[in-house]
Amino acid sequence: MHAVMKITLTKTFILRCFLVSLFLSLPFIFLYLLFPQQQPFHNPVTNKDLTIRPGYSSYESYIQRQLNKTLNPKLRKIWTTRDWDRKIPVFARFFEELKDKKLLRNTSKALCIGARVGQEVEALRRIGVVDSVGMDLVPYPPLVVKGDFHNQPFNNDTFDFEFSNVFDHALYPERFVAEIERTLKPEGVCVLHVALSRRADKYSANDLYSIQPLVELFNHSALVHVRTVDGFGLDTEVAFRKNGGTRHHRF
Repeated sequence: MHAVMKITLTKTFILRCFLVSLFLSLPFIFLYLLFPQQQPFHNPVTNKDLTIRPGYSSYESYIQRQLNKTLNPKLRKIWTTRDWDRKIPVFARFFEELKDKKLLRNTSKALCIGARVGQEVEALRRIGVVDSVGMDLVPYPPLVVKGDFHNQPFNNDTFDFEFSNVFDHALYPERFVAEIERTLKPEGVCVLHVALSRRADKYSANDLYSIQPLVELFNHSALVHVRTVDGFGLDTEVAFRKNGGTRHHRF
């Protein structure tokens, strides 16, 4: 009799513990379902005219490789001295020509993506686009703030104009473009300088062979301008205008 009661009590105790643990775990299960753990960006790029370079074991290893260039003291000295005086007038000319095409205005709120020490930002400000800022993995105040172009630190619909000459450094091109379209205002303009006729540098993460992959990636924007340029190793300028009324949510 005592043995039967003991077994019954033991079963009751185990059942009670199970129910209590289940009850206590419900909030965590709910949170997991509501906010699933962030997975690494996946790369659905399949277009033969855009290929991703292999060799990155993780996103952290990719970021570290980019930082190896950005933090190189010799390069940073060049960017702030010789290149500063050489490149700013060229960027200013590019931007003036975009103003002539009504793709950029003095009143535009502008972002330069992958701006390093802010040469493009300084060029914009010199031609009258004073509400301009750059973004890079390493900040360079007051011209450049810290940010990852795969996950921009800005709200939706923030900028009228975004410029970048570092598309080739994007490990996840679809994410790079999605963040541009998210942070551009409806009818905002994005201008990219890319290399089609030659391969980019050793720090590049992708190779682009035509503008068609860009047209496919900018699926909430219209292609409005293409021309050949001499942009410090980049040969093609491409501009997209975000569709009016198109708004995005952060991933």
